[in-house]
Formats: sequence, structure tokens, C-alpha cells
Amino acid sequence: MLYSLNYAPELTGIGKYNGEMCAELVKRNLDVTAVVAPPYYPEWKIHKPYRQYLYQRELNQAVNLIRCPLYVPKKVTTIKRIIHLASFAFSSSFALLSKLFSKPDIILLVQPTLFCAPFALLYAKLTGAKSIMHIQDYEVDAMLGLGLLGEASNNQKSHKNSTVVRLIKKIECWLSNRFDAVSTISLSMIENAIAKGVDKDKIIYFPNWSDTEFVTPATCGRALKQEWGFSSSDKIILYAGNIGKKQGLELVLQAAQNCSDNCDIKFVLVGAGAHVDNLKNLAKNMQLDNVFFKPLQAWERVPEMLALADVHLVVQNKGAADAVLPSKLTNILSAGGHALVTAEKNTELGNIAKNHPGIFTLVEPEDVNAFTAGLQTMVAKDTSQHNVIAREYAIQYLAKDKILDQFVIDLKKLTDKSV
Repeated sequence: MLYSLNYAPELTGIGKYNGEMCAELVKRNLDVTAVVAPPYYPEWKIHKPYRQYLYQRELNQAVNLIRCPLYVPKKVTTIKRIIHLASFAFSSSFALLSKLFSKPDIILLVQPTLFCAPFALLYAKLTGAKSIMHIQDYEVDAMLGLGLLGEASNNQKSHKNSTVVRLIKKIECWLSNRFDAVSTISLSMIENAIAKGVDKDKIIYFPNWSDTEFVTPATCGRALKQEWGFSSSDKIILYAGNIGKKQGLELVLQAAQNCSDNCDIKFVLVGAGAHVDNLKNLAKNMQLDNVFFKPLQAWERVPEMLALADVHLVVQNKGAADAVLPSKLTNILSAGGHALVTAEKNTELGNIAKNHPGIFTLVEPEDVNAFTAGLQTMVAKDTSQHNVIAREYAIQYLAKDKILDQFVIDLKKLTDKSV
């Protein structure tokens, strides 16, 4: 049983991976039920024809889905986000109750959201299922690293905040250690789990993947480039994915302003998210005529979209790079893209850059001068040929079938029988 906030037909992030994972597990002769929310991400708006405040059941690619009601704020703030997460934890607990006699072998909780952990553990205890917490994002670390709890204005408030932080971290550690196994998507996130007190023998490495047979350097992006109104001589700087606060995409607009004297450089931001309207307004106020916003593209067009880019952007604020690992990078690497990545050197992305020289260009986050300089250096190079190092890395480490086959083996080891 999958227990997660996000699921297909969401086009990006955790929802996309959950949908692909469950469909692939069914192909491997597993019976899969998923307790999830209606699709809403990254637009923060319930997709039609789904209903926000009703339970809905559906069969999707032989996966039995229970969609649970949740609150989706129109304007995302820290408090509203907490209510949003708590609302799903509450409504989904009744969905778990309805499956109490189904006796699954495994319940797999995807973090976020940690609010669901007590219900997942209770369900596992009542049904005898093995419990796995799969960490896609360290939501507590991301919240603290990005300062979402607010800044302290005086010493008393600072002390109060530090007390709250310690309490939250203790609860996180306690809950994590109650699961039979903890899986996560990167080596640095595994180290983080161990630092939080998780027994290393309980940890499963389960990285995100790419369909390396579908997303390939062989795809041509010229038709889409023309469709979007760009000339053959234009250099396309592409950001594609969630447009939220943690990405810090104001940096891209500042770089676009710095590059405005080169009329061939075009910045294209493809995606949706809680921060997209703010970013559009900022671009308008800055009078940037070299920045273009496009909606999320259907999966069928993603290889074509990736192929039209001369430079791909993977942008994050400081404090986010080891709490989350950007899923968009897997497809960029599979396409053999030339990427400019903002991350500190001691992060997972920094280690990948160090261990695989040439896989992408790494610059310090939130440094507009370094970002602009790195971008201009990349634009000056010939990017007509794909990045061989990136493509080879994807084939070796990110191939979907290889990763999911290994995950099934890990599930069998956990249950000590064929699942």
C-alpha cells in the first residue's frame, strides 16, 4: 500500500514518481493500493474533474486508488501549508480505516507529509504490515533551512523558536525510528537519516529515476522551438518544473537582466506553482522582454522540450539542496543536457559534480554574479552536441527498470517472502 499526498496525473515531482512506481510494481505482479489526495500540484489548484472535499475511488493502470479530501490554499503561507498537510493526514486516516482488513504486506509512506506517520505506524501495527518511510523531501529540514518558521526579532523569541525546533526534530527522529525501514533518494539524504538516529541497517537506497529509453539525446527540439516563436539562432535558457519559493527563481530574472544586451539569449520558464504569479509580476516590473513563461507540458512532449534548450537551469535557495534533491535533474541528465546547477560544494549535487567532472556546471546558490558568469560561459560554448558524461551517468545510475527491479528485491527482503 502506498500512502502519499501526491499522485498522478500530477506532471512533476513526487506525484509523477508515485504514479510511475505503482504502475511499474503492478507490472511486476504486485497488488497495489494507493491512499492519496486529488491532484493539485504544482498549480495548488484541484485538477478537473476531481473533487476537493469528497472521497473518490478509481482504478488507474490496475492500481486501486482512494482519493482523500484536503484543504488546498489559494495563497500558500507557512500556516496554511501546515493546515493543508494536516487536513490530508486527518481525512486519509479514515481511508486507512476502511482498508483495515485488507492485510497488506507493506505500507509505504512518502514524506512529505510527516503528519501521516502516526497513522501509518498504527495501521502497520493493526494489520501486521511492514512499514517503510520513503523520504522524497526532508520537510522539516527544508522548512528550517528556508526559514519558513519565521525570523526571530529578539532573544526571547529566538529562544522560543529554538525550543520549538528541537521539539520538532525530536518528534521527527522518534517517528522515523518506529518504521521497519527508511528509504530515500540520495546518498547525502541517507547520511542525514543516520545522523537523525536511524539504524543504517534499516536504510534502503531508492533514488528517483528517468525513463532513459524515452528521454534521449536523439530527440529533436527544433519544431517546438519554432512553435514557441523562437528563431534558430536563439540560445534557449530553460527552467522547467515547480515554481515555488525554495527555487529562488528571482536569481534567473536578475541574470536575464544582466544578459539583456544579448538579444539572442532567451530565458524560458516552464511550469506552475505557488510563486509563479509573483515571478511574472516581477519580470513585468523589471521590463524583461527576454523572459518567457510557458505552462507545464504533457509528458509526451517533455523530451522535445528538453531538446530545445541550450542550457538547463536547476536552481535552489541555500538550505534546500540537501533537504531535497531536484527531480528535474534526472531527465536533464538522461537527455544529455548542459545544466547550470546552484548548490553548495558540500551537498549531494556538489559531490556529483566533483565525482563526475563535466556532468554539469556548479555555482554557489543566491550569487547572481557567479550565476550570470557561469551562464555566459556556457552560452559561449557549443551545446549542439549532447553532454556525453550526463547521458552515461543517467544510463548507469538513473535507469527506471534497474532502480525499480532493485526496489522489489528490497521489498522481498523486508517481508522475507515474495510480495
